[in-house]
Amino acid sequence: MRTDQTSPFQAIRAVDYTVIFVRDMDAMRQFYENVMQFPMARALSANWIEYQIGPNTFVLSRAARTANDAPIPQGTAALQLAFKVDVEQVDACAKELSRQDIPIMSPPTDHDFGHRTLFFRDPDGNLLEIYAEI
Repeated sequence: MRTDQTSPFQAIRAVDYTVIFVRDMDAMRQFYENVMQFPMARALSANWIEYQIGPNTFVLSRAARTANDAPIPQGTAALQLAFKVDVEQVDACAKELSRQDIPIMSPPTDHDFGHRTLFFRDPDGNLLEIYAEI
Protein backbone atom coordinates (compact mmCIF):
# COMPACT_ATOMS: atom_id res chain seq x y z
CA MET A 1 0.00 0.00 0.00
CA ARG A 2 1.30 3.41 -0.96
CA THR A 3 1.47 5.89 1.88
CA ASP A 4 3.95 8.46 0.60
CA GLN A 5 2.44 9.24 -2.82
CA THR A 6 -0.90 9.70 -4.45
CA SER A 7 -2.01 6.73 -6.51
CA PRO A 8 -2.39 7.38 -10.24
CA PHE A 9 -5.72 5.50 -9.99
CA GLN A 10 -7.19 8.44 -8.08
CA ALA A 11 -7.44 10.19 -11.46
CA ILE A 12 -10.31 7.84 -12.43
CA ARG A 13 -13.59 9.74 -12.12
CA ALA A 14 -16.06 7.70 -14.17
CA VAL A 15 -16.77 4.37 -15.77
CA ASP A 16 -16.61 5.18 -19.47
CA TYR A 17 -17.25 1.73 -20.97
CA THR A 18 -19.40 -1.09 -19.66
CA VAL A 19 -18.70 -4.26 -21.65
CA ILE A 20 -20.89 -7.36 -21.39
CA PHE A 21 -19.37 -10.52 -22.83
CA VAL A 22 -22.42 -12.15 -24.40
CA ARG A 23 -23.35 -15.74 -25.07
CA ASP A 24 -26.11 -15.02 -27.61
CA MET A 25 -25.36 -11.82 -29.54
CA ASP A 26 -28.56 -11.87 -31.62
CA ALA A 27 -30.84 -12.25 -28.58
CA MET A 28 -28.90 -9.66 -26.60
CA ARG A 29 -29.00 -7.11 -29.44
CA GLN A 30 -32.73 -7.64 -29.92
CA PHE A 31 -33.30 -7.19 -26.17
CA TYR A 32 -31.20 -4.07 -25.67
CA GLU A 33 -32.30 -2.41 -28.93
CA ASN A 34 -36.00 -3.34 -28.98
CA VAL A 35 -36.96 -3.87 -25.33
CA MET A 36 -34.61 -1.49 -23.55
CA GLN A 37 -34.62 0.91 -26.53
CA PHE A 38 -30.89 1.66 -26.27
CA PRO A 39 -29.73 3.67 -29.28
CA MET A 40 -26.89 1.98 -31.14
CA ALA A 41 -23.90 4.31 -31.42
CA ARG A 42 -21.84 2.07 -33.70
CA ALA A 43 -21.00 -1.50 -34.61
CA LEU A 44 -17.27 -2.03 -34.92
CA SER A 45 -17.98 -5.59 -36.03
CA ALA A 46 -20.61 -8.28 -35.57
CA ASN A 47 -18.80 -9.05 -32.29
CA TRP A 48 -18.63 -5.50 -30.82
CA ILE A 49 -21.80 -3.36 -30.65
CA GLU A 50 -21.80 0.00 -28.83
CA TYR A 51 -24.74 1.92 -27.35
CA GLN A 52 -24.47 5.39 -25.85
CA ILE A 53 -26.27 5.61 -22.49
CA GLY A 54 -25.69 9.05 -21.03
CA PRO A 55 -21.94 9.48 -20.61
CA ASN A 56 -21.35 5.71 -20.66
CA THR A 57 -20.62 3.56 -23.69
CA PHE A 58 -22.46 0.27 -23.16
CA VAL A 59 -20.98 -2.59 -25.21
CA LEU A 60 -22.10 -6.07 -26.19
CA SER A 61 -19.08 -8.16 -27.14
CA ARG A 62 -18.08 -11.72 -27.76
CA ALA A 63 -15.35 -12.57 -25.26
CA ALA A 64 -12.84 -13.56 -27.95
CA ARG A 65 -12.70 -9.93 -29.10
CA THR A 66 -10.70 -8.78 -26.06
CA ALA A 67 -10.15 -11.80 -23.83
CA ASN A 68 -9.86 -15.55 -24.09
CA ASP A 69 -11.86 -16.26 -20.93
CA ALA A 70 -14.28 -19.17 -21.01
CA PRO A 71 -17.90 -18.07 -21.38
CA ILE A 72 -20.01 -17.77 -18.24
CA PRO A 73 -21.99 -21.00 -17.82
CA GLN A 74 -25.59 -20.91 -19.05
CA GLY A 75 -27.98 -20.00 -16.24
CA THR A 76 -25.36 -17.92 -14.42
CA ALA A 77 -25.57 -14.13 -14.20
CA ALA A 78 -22.29 -12.43 -15.03
CA LEU A 79 -23.33 -9.06 -13.65
CA GLN A 80 -26.04 -6.79 -12.34
CA LEU A 81 -26.79 -3.46 -13.98
CA ALA A 82 -28.88 -0.77 -12.27
CA PHE A 83 -30.56 1.96 -14.32
CA LYS A 84 -31.82 5.04 -12.48
CA VAL A 85 -35.10 6.63 -13.58
CA ASP A 86 -37.79 8.88 -12.08
CA VAL A 87 -40.18 7.21 -9.61
CA GLU A 88 -43.14 6.99 -12.00
CA GLN A 89 -40.93 5.37 -14.64
CA VAL A 90 -40.28 2.29 -12.47
CA ASP A 91 -43.93 1.26 -12.83
CA ALA A 92 -44.04 2.32 -16.48
CA CYS A 93 -41.01 0.10 -17.21
CA ALA A 94 -42.69 -2.83 -15.42
CA LYS A 95 -45.80 -2.39 -17.58
CA GLU A 96 -43.69 -2.25 -20.74
CA LEU A 97 -41.78 -5.40 -19.77
CA SER A 98 -45.09 -7.19 -19.14
CA ARG A 99 -46.46 -5.95 -22.46
CA GLN A 100 -43.43 -7.49 -24.20
CA ASP A 101 -43.72 -10.75 -22.19
CA ILE A 102 -40.41 -10.20 -20.39
CA PRO A 103 -40.56 -12.06 -17.03
CA ILE A 104 -40.28 -9.82 -13.98
CA MET A 105 -38.29 -11.28 -11.10
CA SER A 106 -39.39 -8.69 -8.56
CA PRO A 107 -42.17 -6.18 -9.29
CA PRO A 108 -41.86 -2.50 -8.36
CA THR A 109 -41.18 -2.42 -4.64
CA ASP A 110 -40.42 0.38 -2.17
CA HIS A 111 -37.52 -0.33 0.20
CA ASP A 112 -36.57 1.14 3.57
CA PHE A 113 -33.19 2.21 2.17
CA GLY A 114 -34.93 4.73 -0.09
CA HIS A 115 -35.24 3.01 -3.47
CA ARG A 116 -38.17 1.78 -5.54
CA THR A 117 -36.87 -1.17 -7.53
CA LEU A 118 -37.84 -3.51 -10.37
CA PHE A 119 -35.74 -6.59 -11.25
CA PHE A 120 -35.67 -8.70 -14.42
CA ARG A 121 -33.09 -10.51 -16.60
CA ASP A 122 -31.67 -10.04 -20.07
CA PRO A 123 -31.50 -13.01 -22.48
CA ASP A 124 -28.08 -14.09 -21.14
CA GLY A 125 -29.45 -14.16 -17.57
CA ASN A 126 -27.82 -10.98 -16.28
CA LEU A 127 -29.75 -9.24 -13.52
CA LEU A 128 -31.17 -5.85 -14.48
CA GLU A 129 -32.61 -3.33 -12.07
CA ILE A 130 -34.68 -0.24 -12.78
CA TYR A 131 -34.70 1.97 -9.70
CA ALA A 132 -35.65 5.39 -8.43
CA GLU A 133 -34.77 7.20 -5.25
CA ILE A 134 -37.83 7.79 -3.08
